[in-house]
Amino acid sequence: MTVYLVGAGPGDPGLLTRRGATLLAEADVVLYDRLVHHSVLALAPLSAELIDVGKRPDGARPGAALQEEINRLLVEHGRLGHMVVRLKGGDPFLFGRGGEEVEALTEAGVPWEIVPGVSSAFGVPAAVGIPVTHRGLSSSVTVVTGRVDDPASGVDWDALAKVDGTLVILMGMKNRADIAAALVRGGKPESTPATVIERGTTTDQVVVRTTLGQLGAVMLGSPSVIVVGPVAALGGGGSPRPGPAPLSGRTVVVTRSGPRRGSLVEALHRAGAETVEVPLTEQVGPRDGGAALRAAAGELEHFRWVVLTSVNAVERLMGELRDARALGSTLVAAVGPATAGALRAAGVEPDLVPAQHRAAGLVAEFPDHEPGTPGAPGRPGPPGNLVLFACAEEAPFTISEGLGEKGWEVRRIHAYRTVALPPPEGWLLDRMAHADAVTFAASSSATAYAALKGPDGDPLPVPPLVICMGPTTARDARALGMTGVEEADGPSSEGIVAALARNLAHGS
Repeated sequence: MTVYLVGAGPGDPGLLTRRGATLLAEADVVLYDRLVHHSVLALAPLSAELIDVGKRPDGARPGAALQEEINRLLVEHGRLGHMVVRLKGGDPFLFGRGGEEVEALTEAGVPWEIVPGVSSAFGVPAAVGIPVTHRGLSSSVTVVTGRVDDPASGVDWDALAKVDGTLVILMGMKNRADIAAALVRGGKPESTPATVIERGTTTDQVVVRTTLGQLGAVMLGSPSVIVVGPVAALGGGGSPRPGPAPLSGRTVVVTRSGPRRGSLVEALHRAGAETVEVPLTEQVGPRDGGAALRAAAGELEHFRWVVLTSVNAVERLMGELRDARALGSTLVAAVGPATAGALRAAGVEPDLVPAQHRAAGLVAEFPDHEPGTPGAPGRPGPPGNLVLFACAEEAPFTISEGLGEKGWEVRRIHAYRTVALPPPEGWLLDRMAHADAVTFAASSSATAYAALKGPDGDPLPVPPLVICMGPTTARDARALGMTGVEEADGPSSEGIVAALARNLAHGS
């Protein structure tokens, strides 16, 4: 089995390459660096073994000894036939010792492949509008490690001081004053523009514009990229997104599973939040293997209405049909825009989407059954009062009971069920416990969260703010003993973000 050395990019998880994401999703073992974003790690399967091999800036994990251990682990897991991803910040071959790891794998006869990544040396300056080369200002760029007075580093600061191009310094914050002094001694003017970018491309990005003479006074942390040269004065921005980010500095736990998790994560990142992505549940087939749903799909002509309250229910019902024509004149109701969108994607225009996108809103707008009347304006529908409600096994009975009171005979068919996933890794539990908020799209996720245990065996602390999609989920979260429970401003990613922003406004 091949060992893949994958570049994770400069910080923003969205800058991981598609090839890297594909390999991560198939990995058995992931060896990752300290600066790899946790959202990137969340792309690995829950069954994957995650091994932290990051070097610490305080020297707690000595580089040379740790590198030998990393090489040994890569060879060991590669020989066992595991799908191994070595996840490295930035690009694997730029100050990442990727070359040493390839040499160790080659010597051991283990196949390897390099998946390049966006280097922080170029990606971070670009994120703040600094072009490392610019006509008339800089026709060359030099990338160096921030080591001073160390012959082993191979950095000739006197020679670099005489180069007119751009100088990009990585891992240089600890020695920034010495670096500036060495360049000035070599002849570079103290007035040379310099820019320091801490945690570039992430929601915590900080940019300080200064000069070479004042570089030592910049009080930023690691990781930071230092740009020296005329181009450092360009790009007056400083943030990868315009305007203030309402959730900047906040951490939000996302418990949603499936494809819709991605849309919520993206919306949170646009709002400036850090996310901890921990799917707690997944949707699987119903206990009868889908027999009841297949039977109902084969006799749709007998149903006057089909009611659907989730994207999953739409996909599973439509998967049992030849195509949308099988619905014939049967009317279709969707609980909200997401469900309606899934229907339209399958070629079905819903006949009813309530203004209030929840079960109670659908019941309120659903017509009373009156024998001999059309099911919807201009559409007679099949005779009778039979309604197919395809839903999750654990769905509440709001639809069934509410439509029953309106004279309809509701046949509730289980299209899928929600089951709990194995508990998250310990490092994820720690991030969850220290987050500012958690989001629940369904009661099953809240129940799964309440069952989690911390390292000490006690229940895992719930963040102070709990945002729930819909009143039923909010009610059930409170019944589980959770406090700080608020409803989202609508059943969508934007509604969740709006509620978070309102409740986590800075200073509140």
